[in-house]
Amino acid sequence: MNRESSNFMPTPEQDVLEVKPLRTLAPMFPAPLGLDVFNQSNTTPPMVFVAPAGQFPGDFGALNNPAVRSFACFGAQDTTGGKTTTVGGDQGAGEGKTAAYDSQEITRGQSAANGTPNVGSSATEPIDATPISAHKSTQPSVISLDDDDNDDEPYTGNQTSASGWKIKRPSHLSGYNMSEGLDIDGSNGTKKRPKSSHRKASADNELSMMPPSGNPNEIVEAVLMTFEALRRRHLQMDEVQETSKRADLKAGAIMMAKNLRANIGKRIGAVPGVEIGDIFYFRMELCIIGLHAPSMGGIDYMNAKFGDEDDSVAICIVAAGVYDNDDDDTDTLVYSGSGGISRNNEERHDQKLERGNLALERSLSRKNVIRVVRGYKDPACLTGKVYIYDGLYKINESWKEKTKNGISCFKYKLQREPGQPDGVAIWKMSQRWVENPADRGKVLHPDLSSGAENLPVCLINDVNSEKGPGHFNYITQVKYLKPLRSMKPFQGCSCSSVCLPGDTSCLCGKHNGGDLPYSSSGLLVCRKHMVYECGESCHCSFNCRNRVAQKGVRIHFEVFRTTNRGWGLRSWDPIRAGSFICQYVGEVIDDNKVNLDGEDDYLFQAVCPGEKTLKWNYGPELLGEQSINISAETFEPLPIKISAKKMGNVARFMNHSCNPNTFWQPVQFDHGEDGYPHIMFFALKHIPPMTELTYDYGDIGGESSDEGSTRAKNCLCGSSNCRGYFS
Repeated sequence: MNRESSNFMPTPEQDVLEVKPLRTLAPMFPAPLGLDVFNQSNTTPPMVFVAPAGQFPGDFGALNNPAVRSFACFGAQDTTGGKTTTVGGDQGAGEGKTAAYDSQEITRGQSAANGTPNVGSSATEPIDATPISAHKSTQPSVISLDDDDNDDEPYTGNQTSASGWKIKRPSHLSGYNMSEGLDIDGSNGTKKRPKSSHRKASADNELSMMPPSGNPNEIVEAVLMTFEALRRRHLQMDEVQETSKRADLKAGAIMMAKNLRANIGKRIGAVPGVEIGDIFYFRMELCIIGLHAPSMGGIDYMNAKFGDEDDSVAICIVAAGVYDNDDDDTDTLVYSGSGGISRNNEERHDQKLERGNLALERSLSRKNVIRVVRGYKDPACLTGKVYIYDGLYKINESWKEKTKNGISCFKYKLQREPGQPDGVAIWKMSQRWVENPADRGKVLHPDLSSGAENLPVCLINDVNSEKGPGHFNYITQVKYLKPLRSMKPFQGCSCSSVCLPGDTSCLCGKHNGGDLPYSSSGLLVCRKHMVYECGESCHCSFNCRNRVAQKGVRIHFEVFRTTNRGWGLRSWDPIRAGSFICQYVGEVIDDNKVNLDGEDDYLFQAVCPGEKTLKWNYGPELLGEQSINISAETFEPLPIKISAKKMGNVARFMNHSCNPNTFWQPVQFDHGEDGYPHIMFFALKHIPPMTELTYDYGDIGGESSDEGSTRAKNCLCGSSNCRGYFS
């Protein structure tokens, strides 16, 4: 353009741009066609956060895409005032990816929870853009261990969450933070809790699944059950969509975004609600209950105050077999420091005394207790691991040595604190019995089933001199009132080989509401009014994934003598939440014959199984799905009654508990009369080895469960929420 003339006049062929001052322009991120990202109101800040979608190829809009993560990080920085948050934990060469990884997971969840638009698949479909100011105004809901609403109560400060945020904690819970009188940074200062215009626990629908009692054990249990249910549901949906993304990370991201966690903030010593011997199957479970913050790093540490001095000390370690750790002794652990090994195991270098390694060294000097989690191979899964919380240890010694790979490695010798319950010791003992049952002592009978079960059922009495339970016939099939051939037939599927997830032509899938009820590993996804397995009328093979409970027991059981409740049932194996345990076997009896033979302590009735069982389902509201929870008032009992007094199996030895770890689920596969299904038991939560297996015989308000009922008995379960009696 010729600029020699100061009075430029455009020709008819030239267009003139409508120039606006720079202050009226708003920065924009990529958006689909049809989205108006200009602000129409002067009251809204001119900033828009829109996830890429529409015309972008492939999975560009997925949160695991680096380009999308850059936008998410931008939004996350804005919500924290432009500051980058970090995760406490080991960030050495071997675990430097840990903190960044955790941070990404939390950032993703926060973005989703704070209004990231749900972009449709159509490029021309307009969507709503959310100003960043909306992200700033949203306050995370916190699961607190206190249950009061005293806004003027002083709180002691400076706990830090896994995402680096400051967490306000009521002063009356300060005893949960430390052991041996140690204090967290700044915990000796007292402030006034700011006034709140709403109650966090009741304002958010997501918290309705949390127990109102404030009991730490119940809170931890509810958080873990919600995580596991979300993970199973995500896995079910991913299988339909034929994707292989980590369902545990998805569930963890939802839990973090909704702040559905327990024990937010780091602490030295025991964690409320977590018992020695508790087992976990995913590292994310350790994160959401406050046991170990890094989702990958083996060393968790924090700054703590020792008198007038601040020091960075280790608070928890996970010995999972990544390094050469010596853990043959159940009371002593030789732990290897972090770093020195790259992700691809090709580049190696000497470990450095920094971050987690330095924190371990400082713990040697400070003599503070350290939580220890040990990881072992999952007996039921070749590629899986089981993590066992083994209690509190102290570091007694440290040194540096050359490994077989030629690098210098730090070694720390930890000694278990005396007076604690057994943790890993029980695990190793029970695994020895699985390999060689003859090692089990106090055996009355090596196989109570006399070969009827897939695995022997050991009979044990290490309490008194009683020689065994009363006589009964051991059977593995229910004895119905009439032959199966005379009952209504079950309509099976026509699948040629096996039933596949998402197959709309599978009749058994339709019976179960469109989804197969079990995961690929045989875990029940959620409790239903009825589960329909494939049976003899189906064309699929015996290896179909929809044949689980009908295959019988796959657990090493032992029937044992309890101290005050007769005979009980427990397992040598760890049992994962959702796993099939056993069937209640006996003879189906008519209503008119229930009381003819006198009192029957082995009578099963399908009354309401209790609130805890009814809430076992995943939180569909967290996934945008319709709630499927059933209340005690709407529960419909089944007419079936099974007596195991004269004949039965291991299920007849399962005692009642008001805080059970199993639940019963009606299952059909060999006939079509839904009023008389098979009663199958599944694990309500992860169950460590040698833990008694219990279920709720009947909830208050259920049939024949009133305190004045002739069948009501005093309850001796000893749980914190014991009703005092059961039917």
